[in-house]
Amino acid sequence: MLSPLIRSTRGRRNLAALVCGALAAGGLAAAAVGSALAPGTASASSHREAPLISGQPQYDTTDVYAFVSPDRPDTTTIIANWLPFEEPAGGPNFYRFANDARYDINIDSDGDARADLLYRWTFHDQVKNGDTFLFNTGPVTSLDDPDLNITQTYDLEMIRLRGHRVVSTTKIANDVPVAPSNVGKASMPDYAGLRKEAVRELKDGTTVFAGQADDPFFLDLRVFDLLYGGDLSEVGRDTLKGYNVNSIALQVPSEHIRQSVGQPVVGIWTTTHRKTAGGDWTQVSRLGMPLVNEVVIPLKDKDKFNASNPLNDADFLKSVTNPELPRLIEGIFTIEAPEEPRDDLVSVFLTGVKDLNQPPHVRPAEALRLNTAVPPTGEPKRLGVLDGDNAGFPNGRRLTDDVLDIALQVVEGELLGRKNDLGDAVDENDVEFEKTFPYVALPASGSDGPLAEAGGNRAQLDSAAELTSGSAMDDRTVLMASAGAGGAGAVLAVLGLVWWRTRRRGRWS
Repeated sequence: MLSPLIRSTRGRRNLAALVCGALAAGGLAAAAVGSALAPGTASASSHREAPLISGQPQYDTTDVYAFVSPDRPDTTTIIANWLPFEEPAGGPNFYRFANDARYDINIDSDGDARADLLYRWTFHDQVKNGDTFLFNTGPVTSLDDPDLNITQTYDLEMIRLRGHRVVSTTKIANDVPVAPSNVGKASMPDYAGLRKEAVRELKDGTTVFAGQADDPFFLDLRVFDLLYGGDLSEVGRDTLKGYNVNSIALQVPSEHIRQSVGQPVVGIWTTTHRKTAGGDWTQVSRLGMPLVNEVVIPLKDKDKFNASNPLNDADFLKSVTNPELPRLIEGIFTIEAPEEPRDDLVSVFLTGVKDLNQPPHVRPAEALRLNTAVPPTGEPKRLGVLDGDNAGFPNGRRLTDDVLDIALQVVEGELLGRKNDLGDAVDENDVEFEKTFPYVALPASGSDGPLAEAGGNRAQLDSAAELTSGSAMDDRTVLMASAGAGGAGAVLAVLGLVWWRTRRRGRWS
């Protein structure tokens, strides 16, 4: 039953959204003939890095971050991102976590390449009104706003393991709301408020968040154009600027995840499992250290790596000790590649650095290793350990760490005494990170970009606005207003007017 208030106030507001959406839809349909609407494609730190997962973006981990929380140094923050290259205005469906997936953060507390603790997110969709194409039917002011038509919630389990066997499973969060995609300023006038609502502190001192965020990885992706154009002319543009990702963030007391005060190093990686038609779970994505699956693992092994377990990473050892990238740099820029085998890369990517983040009796495996006993730095240096800042990459990974520059310098022998300043000339994210959990920047808004100039031709939108102000326009006027937007937009506009008039006459209750 719809209340009179909804009929009078929200009804007019929803009609505005419907008619404007119809006009926009028709315009896009007409403009689509002979032209591409989607942004360009690219590849980066697990941004569509392997053939199979590139077609399943909801399950594709883009990056993993782990660091001692700068404002709460007794806790560790872990951030994992999925669904690369989210165009902010990518409606009408926008971006959700998959509801047939298990999103896992794995933690190895003793260096044996087996997860001892696992945090698992499972997501659930809710659609209030399936008879509309709209993601939201009016301005959204809270996560439980009736105008937020499509919502997600998640359950979070903490699973303890021993030797790959489950010892215990505890549900530590239930039915927690997800921060939605940032549709735009008209739809979500206070998105920061929605983000704040999605941050939840649990009883055991753990804080959690899931939702959309600005993609925190910054780099120039033209590295794949034969290493920046073959002459370093293609550098200095943050290719991920303006794109969003779906983020999961976890802030947990460090004592909950490390083995002991005497052994504070943890190994961290994510896995994504997808349910098959037969009801089984299959691992389709895995990520710990940045850039391994992208520029270390060769094409023939990428899908195998995504389905693999760190316990079996000896299968990929040769790709680390005999990497392709330095040979490519030598061939293109005549910079001599360091001598192989590259044991220095083994310490960075597989074991951790001795006396910093290498656990005793470590088994080589690809994982992001963090020494939780190293306090955060007041003024983080973007090159991390290479610049004397031991709180940064490769000791974990902070949002501000310039991992591409670090990786380029390391593969060219920085740890072997071959000093170099290789980099892509993108030194920081285009948007400033937050000072408190979940630290990732707010997502780019769907309304970002150039706005209509004063005096421009906005007749269609002006006509739609007149409809919502109660003007007595007949059906022919509506058809004329929408005809320029294409047939689909016209039909939807007429249906919207009929619906509005019917409700005004009180035929619906």
